[in-house]
Amino acid sequence: MKTRLSVFIVLLPVLLLAQKKVVSIQIDGTINPASAAFIQRSIEKAGKENAECLILQLNTPGGLLKSTRVIVSDILASPVPVVVFVSPGGAHAGSAGVFITLSAHIAAMAPGTNIGAAHPVDLQGKLDSVMSDKVINDAAAFIRSIAEKRKRNIKWAEESVRKSISITEKEALKKDVIDVIAENREALLNQIDGKPVSLGAQTKTLQTRDAEIETVEMGVFERMLDLISDPNVAYIFLLVGLYGMIFELYNPGAMLPGIVGIICLTLAFYSMHTLPINYAGLVLIIFGVVLFLLEIKIVSHGMLTLGGIVSLLLGSMMLIRPDAELAFQRLSWGVIISSVGFSAVFFLFVVGLGIRAQRLKPVTGMEGMIGEIGESLEILNPVGTVRVHGEMWQAESLTGPIKKGARIRIAAIKDLLLFVETAVE
Repeated sequence: MKTRLSVFIVLLPVLLLAQKKVVSIQIDGTINPASAAFIQRSIEKAGKENAECLILQLNTPGGLLKSTRVIVSDILASPVPVVVFVSPGGAHAGSAGVFITLSAHIAAMAPGTNIGAAHPVDLQGKLDSVMSDKVINDAAAFIRSIAEKRKRNIKWAEESVRKSISITEKEALKKDVIDVIAENREALLNQIDGKPVSLGAQTKTLQTRDAEIETVEMGVFERMLDLISDPNVAYIFLLVGLYGMIFELYNPGAMLPGIVGIICLTLAFYSMHTLPINYAGLVLIIFGVVLFLLEIKIVSHGMLTLGGIVSLLLGSMMLIRPDAELAFQRLSWGVIISSVGFSAVFFLFVVGLGIRAQRLKPVTGMEGMIGEIGESLEILNPVGTVRVHGEMWQAESLTGPIKKGARIRIAAIKDLLLFVETAVE
């Protein structure tokens, strides 16, 4: 018995090492710093656990070129084979997704998917001719180097950048753009079993049949970063943060608007740090909000409001800077128009009514009594007793002696003493 136990203890590490493992992750959305960090972490995890490979299930319309370059670099330097699988059916590897798919050790697609249209555009959808040539040439050189490294169709790779060509999974397999078409993840593992892949100077033969699949999800911080990396979300955070700070300035001590404002502004600026922000646009947005506030305080017959709307609209359009970025990272026109319209209505009516209400004459408390009419209960020469709203007060005349029973008007109050004058009939 002891002999068997000893043998089992000796063989346990061998048995554990013999258990084949595959790490699987999924990117469903735009390529941004969050997805780049997630993929990098997953590659490191697969390497530490000596996984057979890392499967990256991909469905993306595109994203930021800077993040794409980080992902491609991580895949090319990965210590474990990376399998990019465009799935499920209906998925698309567009723009940045083309670069990522071509950089994989093994590229695979599910039936009913497509890949292509890697033509660079700016974040507003167009580039001037000079910038366009620079960006396209840079992207074309980048994708050629990837295709050459992985021995894929260099000609098609370049055409996907220069001509925005998109093809189906069957066409991609025929053109040597991908290696495998598989129905699902399990079928993919069976098909790539025994395939040799190059890892630097070494060659690894995949042993993926019946391998244990460990699915890795994004962490809380990565999910939050992924959310706020959306320019539309960052834009909304920026406006909400500005509104919160304005509320706090006009209502000192309210605390909640200020806290919300600071949190939203912090998230907005963090998100903008990951995006190509045009600071001229940011200044115009802030200037537009200032003009709305001035309209509340200054009678301009709508000129300041019009200026605020134009400034906020132009700033929103300019907020994301044209740069060497890939498509699908831009502000939505629906979000811009809705935000500008809401801001105009909000400041003109809601905030305006609130500030005007603060300017109204007090109607309660001691200050609310100024201007009220009462009756003298005795001769005021100059001090005596008066009645106001059924209450008796000590009063001092400001206009000489006042007869008993005369109507008086309160001019001021100090230390519960009323300063009154004869009321004009």
